[in-house]
Amino acid sequence: MSQNDPKVVLDLIEAFRSSKAMFTAVGMGIFDLLDEGPARAAAVAARMGADADATARLLDGCAALGLVRKQDGVYRNERVAERYLCSHSADSLCGYIRYSDEALYPMWGHLADAVREGTPRWKQAFGIEGNPFNGFFRSEAAMRDFLRGMHGFGRLSSPRVAAAFDLSHFRRVVDLGGATGHLAMAVCDRYPEMRGVVFDLPRVIEAAGTAHERVEFVGGDFFTGELPEGDLYALGRILHDWGDQKIGLLLGKIHAKLRPGGGLLLAEKLLADDGVGPTEANMQSLNMLVATEGKERSLGEYTRLLRAAGFGQVDGRRTGSTLDAVLAIKN
Repeated sequence: MSQNDPKVVLDLIEAFRSSKAMFTAVGMGIFDLLDEGPARAAAVAARMGADADATARLLDGCAALGLVRKQDGVYRNERVAERYLCSHSADSLCGYIRYSDEALYPMWGHLADAVREGTPRWKQAFGIEGNPFNGFFRSEAAMRDFLRGMHGFGRLSSPRVAAAFDLSHFRRVVDLGGATGHLAMAVCDRYPEMRGVVFDLPRVIEAAGTAHERVEFVGGDFFTGELPEGDLYALGRILHDWGDQKIGLLLGKIHAKLRPGGGLLLAEKLLADDGVGPTEANMQSLNMLVATEGKERSLGEYTRLLRAAGFGQVDGRRTGSTLDAVLAIKN
């Protein structure tokens, strides 16, 4: 592409329109309606109590985005929508989409203020103060959407993270802040001798609603409570929520709990060493700016934090999925 080609700028100008069209279709239940059977726009509009012409425009937009198919005026879900945009699907991303639409989208509207002040936007967008998780869990419905969203996102990445290293010599993985347990389950599914513990806030454990024959769920706070025993600890999308000081406290606590040879598995999207790319990691780092106290980091940055906490060997792997993997070993 020529450096004078405006396409990259034009695409970015329009990018939020595509996202918002999908967000709206999910929020209005269009993909769930079409999952019941193909339908014309007027029938979909009638079911939703919406304007027929406007509904047809939204459906046509979804068809142009490759989410639905239109033939002779009848719309049906494409397979990608059946799998990821229908609420009942095991791989549904609807929770993450609703969280993106209802929480992140308003806060990103204040990105300039976040850059000026270096702080999240929960108070500005919603009047919520304190710990960022007061925002994520601002209501029971918001908490469940957030957990379902992280579960759907995790089902895409956790099997790749579990496969990134040979973990066969470990026997008990403790997934700290593991929510629905997708990472612990992926590790246990890959290693038949492994047993798992998911350790998260009691209200999260109660709402998670998932089960696995070799994974138990335990309520507690990994910052203030006693950690369950394990020879492998896991942190999936946890460290990027926090600043270096809190990370240092948590890593030091895990290191002290481990015996020599014990490990810590991180699932995070790794930035390049110079901080530029992959694009999704840079955009996620801005997302952490508006929503948390943390940021995305490079392997070098995680290595420095882990070694400062006492870990010796540190290795990182690109997984080709939405999250990468880092394994640290206690000498």
